Amino acid sequence: MMRPSNELPTVYLCRDIVDFRKGINGLAILVEETLGRDPFSEQLFVFCNRKRDKVKILYWERSGFCLWQKRLEQARFKWPRRDEREVITLTGQQLNWLLDGYDVIRMKPHEALRYRSVL
Repeated sequence: MMRPSNELPTVYLCRDIVDFRKGINGLAILVEETLGRDPFSEQLFVFCNRKRDKVKILYWERSGFCLWQKRLEQARFKWPRRDEREVITLTGQQLNWLLDGYDVIRMKPHEALRYRSVL
């Protein structure tokens, strides 16, 4: 099974709906012009169609672009459309939760605590 790694530090999710007739070139242009990101940065860029039953992931790997796609047969992805940000940042684990059907925007883990001493 091919799946994005949970260890990915940053994944960029395009909040707006995308025309899925776009292939690698169209999505790379969208990353650069609309999202204001570098499509060659070896980051993952995630897009969803209008019906929210398909997801495409575009990324650069050493010498070329890769395009990964998932199509749901009955369900819909919980796509964060009410967020005001154009681009939403996720972790690799959050991306996999999204692919599994979770609403990653509403899922909020406990706040990370950082201590310097136990005394």
